[in-house]
Amino acid sequence: MIVRPFSKRDRSSVLDMMTSFYASPAILHKAPKETLERCLDDVLNASPYIEGYVFDEDGEVAGYSLVAKSYSTEFGGMCVWIEDLYVLPEFRGKSFASKFFEYLEKRYEKDAVRMRLEVEPSNESARRLYRKCGYNELPYVQMTKEF
Repeated sequence: MIVRPFSKRDRSSVLDMMTSFYASPAILHKAPKETLERCLDDVLNASPYIEGYVFDEDGEVAGYSLVAKSYSTEFGGMCVWIEDLYVLPEFRGKSFASKFFEYLEKRYEKDAVRMRLEVEPSNESARRLYRKCGYNELPYVQMTKEF
């Protein structure tokens, strides 16, 4: 598996995966297609806030991830948020997510102070994987306000 930034040629396949991901029980807030398309446009237009990656297996896109960057005052530096992480069903069980976490840690080891992600409490298989990769659950309650 190769992790690479996604490009315009990947847009359609990534949008299809995003649509599946955002329709799944793994997501609390179902994003409309227009929001997903805007997100892809931001990645492809080199927004400094979000990056997009695909997992390439023998020339076939097997999954994707979106990564956002923010600042953590609690830890005094950049926080890398894994916003989306999705692997097509036929490629699951091949350690793509674990390999992606390794890729991100190597990429940001000198620039970031924290990696962060969200997971639905009912998604026990994902929680097990994240714990195995060194992630810990936080006792925070997050609050949001949309515009």
